[in-house]
Formats: sequence, C-alpha cells, structure tokens
Amino acid sequence: MNVHSHGKKLQFSIQERKTTVVGWTKILLLAGFSTTVGGSLSVGYNIGVVNAPAVVIKPFCNQSIYDRYGVVLSGSQLDFLWSSIVSIFLIGGAIGSLGGSAIADSLGRRGGLIVSQLLGFIAGLLFVSSEVLRSVETLMVGRLLVGLSAGMITGIMPMYLMEMAPLHLKGSMGVLCPLGVCTGVLLGQIISLPGILGNEHYWNYCLSFFLIPLVLCSIIFPFLPESPKYLFIIKKNHQLAVKGLSRIRNVSASQLEQEIQELKDEQQVKDSLRDDVWSLGRVLKDRKLLLPIMLVCALQSGQQFSGINAVFYYSVAIFKSAGLSESGQQLGTIAAGVCNLFMAIISIRIMEKFNRRFIIQLSLATTAFFLFLLAVAVQFLHAATWMPYLSIVGVLGFVLCYGIGLGPIPYFIASELFEVGPRPCAMALGSMANWGGNFFIGLFFPLMNRYLGAVSFVIFSTWIVFLFFLVRIYLPETRGKDVAQVALLCQDGLASKPLSSPVIRTPE
Repeated sequence: MNVHSHGKKLQFSIQERKTTVVGWTKILLLAGFSTTVGGSLSVGYNIGVVNAPAVVIKPFCNQSIYDRYGVVLSGSQLDFLWSSIVSIFLIGGAIGSLGGSAIADSLGRRGGLIVSQLLGFIAGLLFVSSEVLRSVETLMVGRLLVGLSAGMITGIMPMYLMEMAPLHLKGSMGVLCPLGVCTGVLLGQIISLPGILGNEHYWNYCLSFFLIPLVLCSIIFPFLPESPKYLFIIKKNHQLAVKGLSRIRNVSASQLEQEIQELKDEQQVKDSLRDDVWSLGRVLKDRKLLLPIMLVCALQSGQQFSGINAVFYYSVAIFKSAGLSESGQQLGTIAAGVCNLFMAIISIRIMEKFNRRFIIQLSLATTAFFLFLLAVAVQFLHAATWMPYLSIVGVLGFVLCYGIGLGPIPYFIASELFEVGPRPCAMALGSMANWGGNFFIGLFFPLMNRYLGAVSFVIFSTWIVFLFFLVRIYLPETRGKDVAQVALLCQDGLASKPLSSPVIRTPE
C-alpha cells in the first residue's frame, strides 16, 4: 500500500468515526501551567532581564578581569565582552534546539523538559555565585547553560503539549509556550528595574530570580504523564500509552476509541515507510518534507526578522522623544511588554475560534503596515510635534498585531504540519531558525541602526510582506484537521497546491 492511498483511507476512516469531545482536564491544566511557569517563562525572563542591569554588571566584569588577569579593558573591549555574555545565550539556544530533538526521542518529551530544567537550575546557581566568586567566567557559563535550556524548551514544550491535547484544544495548548515567553520578558523587565533588583547590590539575584518558579514547578514535572503519541508510536508501548491517554482525558479507554484508532493509523503509516529513525539529515533530504520545513523555518525566523527586538530597543528613544521622563520611558517599555502579554493571553481563545491561515495573514499584513508607519515616524521624528506620538502608535500597534498570530503560531505550527516521526527534528530546525535569527539581528542590528536608521524598519517590513505571500500560497489550514491529512497536502514540495486539494475536515 502506498502512502497516498493509505492517506485517503485514513481520511475516510477519520470522517466515519465519532468524536468524544474532551475539554480542559486537570492533567491538561496542570501540564500547561507547570511547563509555562516552570519552562518557557524562564526563556523570556533571560531574554528580558539583561538590558537594564548592564550598566552595573559591566563594571563587575571589568573588575573581575583585572583581579584575575591584571588587565584593564578599554571601552570597546568591555562592550565586546558584554555582547559576548549576552549573545552566548542565543548560541546556547540554537545548540539546545538541535540537541532537543535527540533527547525528545530518547528520553521522551517530558524527560527532555526535565533535563532542560536541570540545566536552568545549574545556570541559576552560577548566576548567584558569580558575584561571590568575582568570576565573569561563571557568568558566561551560566548564560550558555541557560541558553541550552531555553533552546530545548522552545523545541520540546510545544510538541509535548500539542501531543497531549485533544484536536480542538491544540491551538490553545500551542500558544502556552509563547505566553510563557512574553510573561518572562515582562517579568525580567520589571525585576531588573534599578529600584527592585537591577542594581549593583542585587544584580546576581536579579539574573537568577527565574529559579523561584522553576524550582516550584519542577516538583510537578515527575507526576506529569508522558506524551501518549511518543509512547504509542515511538516507544511502541501501547498499553502504557492508552493508560496515559485515559488519565489525560479523564475518561475510560472505551471512550477513546477514535483517538486510539488514530494512533494506530499513524503507527501504520510510520511502519509502512519503515521510518523507525528520523535524523536531521533524513528530514532535510526528504523531498516530501521540503515545503513544511520551509514554512516552519520561515515563520520561526520571521519572528526575529520582523524586528520585534529592534522595536523594543527603539521604544526607549521613542518614548524619550515624546517627552517622557526616564522613569516614564521605562514604564512605556513595560507597557509595550504588557500589550505583548495581553495579546498572548487572548490568543488562547483566538486559536480556538479562528483558522490559522486567517490569523497569521491578518497578523502579517497589519504588522507590515505598523512597521512602515514606525519607519516614517522615526525618520521624521522631529519634523512635527505630533510625530513622536505617531511613533508610539507604531510601537504599540506593531506589538499588538505581532501578538495576534506571528508571536504564537510559529511555535506550534510544526506539530500540526509533521507526523510524529519527523516532528522532533522539524521542531528542532524551526527553533534553531528562531534562535539563529535572534542572533543575526542581535549581531547586525546595531550596524543597521547606525548606517540605515529608520530604514531598518522598512527592511523588516519587506521581509514580512514576503512571508505574507509565502503563507498565502503554501500554508494549508491545520485547525481541526488530522496531521496525516495535512502532511499529504505538502508532499509535493513547491509544486504542492494545499489550498486547492480537497481535505475532509475532522468533525469536532
């Protein structure tokens, strides 16, 4: 039996079966809460916490180098050292993303998250001790380890939650990872204020503050179930998978006939392809996976190439031009973070009610518009008294529109485009594209800002327009559809026509 004919039979069998609709159970809520607060929150926290206390950490680094090596760093050397400390987190994120795929298949999705928590715990201890030991090396290693942890979390957490969720809640579970990241960024911005912990006396505690939610939620992790799909299809432990699925859904196994049959169907497809081992090389060479890989990596990197971090960077200068005091500028930046968090929260309901294609296209179109508006406002910031206020509209409008779709959807879309075999590698590649894009922007945006200024936002806007047409032409609708159905629509690479192919919607 070839894959295409099997896919048609699979679509028919899904159409004929009746669905047992299961809502938010205690296990789903507990898994979502613990992985968000104890996982992705730390990712965002370590992104947002380093900006404000840099002014007090830099002198520590200089003094540490002098005490150990008798060398006084020049201004440019100190800037390079600090940028290395900041960017090594991103390098760790890219490496952790790739390593996460292997760990997710060998130790399981839950096991991979536990390993990431262990790395984060060690990093937090290093942050605390770096000031006591007067060691910039300890600070550097801590940033690398927390980056490895963050890369594993962004690669494994969405996959774990999506594989546990019933079909109609996949979108809601998928946005919990970006929700945690947005919460963490905002928390990092608040905790790092000079009046709280971002000062010369408490900066090491500021960097390690994420240990509190991490440790509290780590107590819950061992009691969470493993992904039923991982147990059923990867480990082929059918009995344990069904038992775990029954516990997650809070119903007896007899009421899960549809989901169990879907697992068997996916297992049959996997066995027919003899795909017991999916490596990164195999995923990249498989022409049937070319289009979904391209979509996942483009959307993940698109988060960074949209200029979201550059917008937050410019926000302080924009609020200053609008006449805000120094404390007002900080509060304005925090307000932008609050908008980002607000959109992440309401995106849970948005993903339940609206199709993915509509939301991501709306987000991309409006994001491109506000980026262009921001470029004009920043370029002519002093041309009129009302121009700074227009730039504030540009910042807040961009953040809100980014949060509708471009913020949450790229994190989980791979789980809806790839079947369980190649899924870990696809998630890893997407996560690596995100961290790589973050590193690229962090490296080159200062040069773009110096030589291009506001034109940088035009470049970001152009990339978003390209991404809009890529999504419009090639991204199939995934909401309410079985992964096997979606995979068939993308198997012809760039020759695929996912919008014109008839797909039978799974009844909810």
